[in-house]
Amino acid sequence: MHFDELGLRAELLGAVRAEGYTVPTPIQAKAVPVVLERRDVLAGAQTGTGKTAAFALPILELLSRDRTVKGRKGRYPRALVLTPTRELAAQVAESVDTYGANLRLRSTVVYGGVGINPQIDALRRGIDILIATPGRLLDHAGRPTVNLSRVEILVLDEADRMLDMGFIHDIRRVLKLLPRKRQNLLFSATYTDEVKGLADGLLHSPELIEVAGSNTAAELVTQVVHPVGRTRKRELLSHLLREGDWSQVLVFTKTKHGANKLEKQLKTDGISATAIHGNKSQAARTRALADFKSGKVRTLVATDVASRGLDIDRLPHVVNYDLPNVAGDYIHRIGRTGRAGSEGVALSLVCAEERGLLSNIHRLLGRKIRTEEISGFKQEATPAREHKARQQPGKDSYGRRDRPGGLTRRPAKKGRGGASSGKRGGRGEGRRA
Repeated sequence: MHFDELGLRAELLGAVRAEGYTVPTPIQAKAVPVVLERRDVLAGAQTGTGKTAAFALPILELLSRDRTVKGRKGRYPRALVLTPTRELAAQVAESVDTYGANLRLRSTVVYGGVGINPQIDALRRGIDILIATPGRLLDHAGRPTVNLSRVEILVLDEADRMLDMGFIHDIRRVLKLLPRKRQNLLFSATYTDEVKGLADGLLHSPELIEVAGSNTAAELVTQVVHPVGRTRKRELLSHLLREGDWSQVLVFTKTKHGANKLEKQLKTDGISATAIHGNKSQAARTRALADFKSGKVRTLVATDVASRGLDIDRLPHVVNYDLPNVAGDYIHRIGRTGRAGSEGVALSLVCAEERGLLSNIHRLLGRKIRTEEISGFKQEATPAREHKARQQPGKDSYGRRDRPGGLTRRPAKKGRGGASSGKRGGRGEGRRA
């Protein structure tokens, strides 16, 4: 099948050809005709499968048809795309601009972390397509500087990630601002119970489109586990970067503090690096991503805020410096490589304390990931605290006597956010989107 068989107008086909594409990906071939029929869609697709074009192209086609036939002026948004992160919102907007370059349709993107006044100006001038993160969209609705009463098509992109990041209440508030009669498109990399519940209440007789197992990793990604002692992870990462002469690698840490620390350590080792996470300003995040894409720095250290929406052509390597607490996030992380037909490698540096997390990932994948031990970086036999406790019976892992009943009092973790410093950054970071 070729793009010219999908029912798209010449202007869109020309834009697609200009980007070097002639054959649609499976998700595009299946979704575009269904969206053009104005049916609701529930689509499950791995990242890197071309899903943005799968909804952007038919939306541009449908809105162009209405404009041509009815002579409508785009004052209020007629299509709304909700995304979980700023980066994904910006990249969806870029795709809409690229594919719609030859059409008389206007679009804009709104997200947090940047000034709101330029966004207000763009909305006042009138648009056809609005791409937004939930928080900033509700800011505009509350002012009010946006009118959503004429939205004809709603897209929830990366729906599972939005739910993971705690956006369900914001999504429900947005839905109340939309007309009841509209077309709904829901795209999700995984199909959890939460996603199913959202889909059941949102979609009307949807077409189910799935191009890969909802919890499977990209087939073109080679996955390897490197066992290593917890305190030697950074040393092993620097060793791999030097020995492999990697030109570009995306490294995931569990916390923002860990990302900043690793960035500094890699620079100390003579390896160019930059970090991206929710505590960075939007300008800093944009600059870090631009430096990484251009090759100015070879290593991008990120928290899970960046595990969705980063569109990096032919990214060869992804490293899980820390395994994620939620197994599904592993799928999203390694989906940054092996995209659009390119092969990639995903490495996980796993210490003894993370064996349980690794087992959860194995259960999700339905198989074990191949393990390779790097000479000189042998993993300790037991978790450090567990080993210490065994060496000192009757004491807790901080060296104090057990309290009555076998209970011990652990010191509270201090710092901003209390004990949350070890959690996934999902909800907190997403709320600033």
